[in-house]
Amino acid sequence: MRRGLPLAFEENFFFMAHPGKKRVFPEGESVSSGVLAASISLRSAAADQAQSENAAIAHGLKRQNPELLDELIELYQHRLLRYLLFLTGKREVAEDLFQETWMRVLLRGSQYNGKARFDTWLFTIARNLVIDLSRKRTMASLDEMSEGGEDERPFEIAIDGPSPLEQFQSREDCAEVGEVLLKLEPTYREVLVLRFYEELSLEEIATVTRAPLSTVKSRLYRGLAALKPEMVQLRAPRSLGEVEG
Repeated sequence: MRRGLPLAFEENFFFMAHPGKKRVFPEGESVSSGVLAASISLRSAAADQAQSENAAIAHGLKRQNPELLDELIELYQHRLLRYLLFLTGKREVAEDLFQETWMRVLLRGSQYNGKARFDTWLFTIARNLVIDLSRKRTMASLDEMSEGGEDERPFEIAIDGPSPLEQFQSREDCAEVGEVLLKLEPTYREVLVLRFYEELSLEEIATVTRAPLSTVKSRLYRGLAALKPEMVQLRAPRSLGEVEG
């Protein structure tokens, strides 16, 4: 038996290792209930592990552990730079803000308490730096993201099956998808990137953007709606070329 695993895991491992054994469920218990119990235990174990990792990061940042910072940069550098590129649309600016973000992590690491995911906290720092810069330059301002003016009627976002963005990504090169995203309004672009590239939950996106959950849902819906015609237009010349060929 594997030490430290929940009982449901132990039972499942046993019957997987001994396919000739027939599992007998107590009266009133079904196979589906056993699978459900194992699934719940798995999610609980994953949540406990994530919480433990967050606590370890928080402890290391408070001590300004240089080895931890190197590990975090290695782990999150590509995601952070991609996020900044989509927000600013300029590589040089994104790279400068990338360096500044990690400096803030080093200097203000004691503010991270480990209760939220580290990447949520990291993206919040990066976004605040973009807002600070936008106040000094003429790029599209992210300050508007914190203001009203949008239709905040609740939208039901379908979660079954691939999203429109994921469908486009499966058909098109990532560079083409990125090109289209840069044409969208910053409010929509940011939510799409956080949701489908960084895989943050809607609640976590609300934390990063400091926007109500209803606003996040509205931006996600409208961003997907704005994305589709842009992708269709981008693909039209290619389809025409294939027909002519």
